[in-house]
Amino acid sequence: MKTTLLRGVAAISAAAALSLGLAAPAAAETDFPNHAIELMVPYQPGGGTDGLARTFADASRKHMSQSMVVVNKAGAGGAIGWTEVINSKPDGYKIAVLTVELLTLPHLGLAKFKYDDFQPIAQLNADPAAITVKADAPWNTIEEFLAAAKKSPESVRVGNSGNGSIWHLAASALEDKTGAKFGHIPFQGAAPAVLALLGGHIEAVAVSPAEVSTYVQSGKLKMLMVMADKRVKGFENVPTAKERGIDLSIGTWRGLGAPKNTPPEVMAKLREITAKTAAEPVMREAMDKLNLGYVYTDGAAFAQTLAKDNAYYKDLITKLNIKP
Repeated sequence: MKTTLLRGVAAISAAAALSLGLAAPAAAETDFPNHAIELMVPYQPGGGTDGLARTFADASRKHMSQSMVVVNKAGAGGAIGWTEVINSKPDGYKIAVLTVELLTLPHLGLAKFKYDDFQPIAQLNADPAAITVKADAPWNTIEEFLAAAKKSPESVRVGNSGNGSIWHLAASALEDKTGAKFGHIPFQGAAPAVLALLGGHIEAVAVSPAEVSTYVQSGKLKMLMVMADKRVKGFENVPTAKERGIDLSIGTWRGLGAPKNTPPEVMAKLREITAKTAAEPVMREAMDKLNLGYVYTDGAAFAQTLAKDNAYYKDLITKLNIKP
């Protein structure tokens, strides 16, 4: 009987241990998030990336009990903010807005990280590059603008969001396709570049329509061309590069990522929250107001985009011999 009793106690203890072992992950999974999530924007406030992040953070409140706090940490074309997130504890409480510079900076030797140091959560946006000048600039067409850049090389200063940024690459690719030669002026984000244009410190910017939309609509700036396959919603009167005989389509995308090694159950929860938030009408409406192109793909599809674009930009940087 004593043996039977001991066996019974052992069985109960084993069952209890097993129950506790199974319960712990389930509790962790359902417990996330139990405090605020930090959403890192690796650029200064005011640009399209910042606008998207703040729109998303506001809309996400409907789908989780905790808040999402946007933190801006600009510098090195995005590398400073991304490096901080990559090196943070992979628990889902510090995530980042990813842009295409995540791919370009390493190939330029400006960052030591790799794109797969992040786990993709979802893609939320895609936007082309555009050439925009002041409203009173002497050029009314892209042909006139390019002619000036050919006539006096590097005298036409084109602002971008940092060395190695997609807007730097877009302007460089435009040079390659047309024979123009710009003076490339880097800034810590698109917003400071646009402000420099408004102040007359540079002649143009090569940033997305979203980042100049307010000033174009108010008549302070004018857009000469978009580097896209088709005309952009809200800027239907602006021709594409291909319509002007320039075979070029280049731009950025924006999405969300978490550090590598973030637990699968946390990634699943982040992707669930993101999918529901992205589907919110208020999200789409806000993006339309910001003139941001709405594109949603899940983590798996976004991972494929990252791999494909990484190969493309590696080849582009090598071909153009772009140096930071």
